[in-house]
Amino acid sequence: MDPDSGFEEFYRNSRQRVVTVLYALGGDRSEAQDAAQEAYARAWQRWSQVGTYDDPEAWVRTVGHRLLVNRWRKVRNSVVAYRRHGPPPPVRPPSENTVALVSALRQLSADQRQAIVLYHLADLSVAEIAAQIGVPSGTVKARLARGRKALAALLDVNFPEEVRNA
Repeated sequence: MDPDSGFEEFYRNSRQRVVTVLYALGGDRSEAQDAAQEAYARAWQRWSQVGTYDDPEAWVRTVGHRLLVNRWRKVRNSVVAYRRHGPPPPVRPPSENTVALVSALRQLSADQRQAIVLYHLADLSVAEIAAQIGVPSGTVKARLARGRKALAALLDVNFPEEVRNA
């Protein structure tokens, strides 16, 4: 007998009861469904063991309940931290320059954008970029040069000579 078919039958016969119990324990149907889904996924991964238990449904209910409790703890800890530290400081909107740069970057090809971002924002060298994306260093240099030229035109900026020829 295929071990998966035993799990499928177990799942079909028990899923509604498990979700109902978790819903009654937690009071939130969506959270109960999420916890049940995760518990069944864990049961399926260990089905060769869980399937031999006298009551595999009890195992799934227990795992589901523990998942709910862990979520409650996480929420409670978030509330405690919020009360202790207060709300995060407000985030200022992006500057005009940032908006213009992001808009210009979106207009570059994906390859040029990737090279520009990795080089200028992630501070990776040409060799590191080449290794990371799996292309020759010359290709990275070409993408950087073409990307910078396109950005200069899009942003109406003149780059210094050393940057234009890099």
